[in-house]
Order: sequence, then structure tokens, then C-alpha cells
Amino acid sequence: MEKTKLQKEVIFTPSAPQPAGPYSQGLRLGGFIYTAGQTPINPQTGQLTGTTIEEQTAQVLENIRAILEAGGASMANVVKTTVHLSDLGLFARFNAVYERYFPDPKPVRTTVGSQLGGGVLVEIDVIAYLSDAS
Repeated sequence: MEKTKLQKEVIFTPSAPQPAGPYSQGLRLGGFIYTAGQTPINPQTGQLTGTTIEEQTAQVLENIRAILEAGGASMANVVKTTVHLSDLGLFARFNAVYERYFPDPKPVRTTVGSQLGGGVLVEIDVIAYLSDAS
């Protein structure tokens, strides 16, 4: 059986925060796009955006949208999200913003409580599916 080697394609955009370490904003592998965990950093200023979960969630999702668009996808292509909340008591307020960013059917999601530092209330990463073509 012949194996096909899939090539990882780096996705980078100045419209999302620059990586703070040795990782990519996003990668495309075949028909999938994987994003790094995004925090509420404004890509123009490099500073944390907002003090409320609503403000921070919106910035995180705008950062994700920018990465997806740079890779030829949209929020409609997202099939899986992983959400880290600094306080699970913020879930309902977070969810009110989150649901506006994804058309139906909504992606599957895992939400966990996490210790996030520096005033960060939320971090999200996503997997998007484009097609079977590599």
C-alpha cells in the first residue's frame, strides 16, 4: 500500500497576534486547519483586550477568524473547539458571545477550567475542515 505524505502548510497573518513562542498561528494539513490557542491579545497593539469575559471572548474569536481567513476558511468551517476558561462561573456570559460567531450546525466543543495568567479569562483553539483535497 502506497502512503501519501501530507505537507504541513504554515498559516500566518499580521491580523492575529504574533506567536509568543516556538509555534505557528495555524497549520493546514490536507483539508484541515489547526489553530494555536488564541488569547485576547490585540494584534495591532500586542496588549490584552478587555477586562470582561465578553470583551475577551470577542477578541479571541476575531483572532481565530483572522487565522482561518488567512488559511482560506471561515468560522463556518470549524468542526471542533477547545475552550479554556479561567473561571467556569463565566460560562454563561462566555457562551452568549461564542454562539454568535458560529453558524449552525455549531462545532463540537470541549470546555475546561484552566489557570490562565496575566488577566486572561479565555483561550480557544479550533480545528476547521475544508475538503478532502490536500
